Amino acid sequence: MKTLNLVAAALGGALVGAAAALLLAPQSGSKTREDITDFIKERCPSLKKSKIEQLADQLEADIKEATR
Repeated sequence: MKTLNLVAAALGGALVGAAAALLLAPQSGSKTREDITDFIKERCPSLKKSKIEQLADQLEADIKEATR
């Protein structure tokens, strides 16, 4: 159970850190979205393009919701 909590905390911290970095980034949203997609493609080459686009769309929606 402790391992699951540690993994969840690490993932949560990574997401919060990534969201903060994106919110404070000095570039446009479309450029940021392109950078996210490129990052996912580089780190996860086995993912299909549609899945990458879904992840980028979900992250973009989460960021918009967080900034409201």
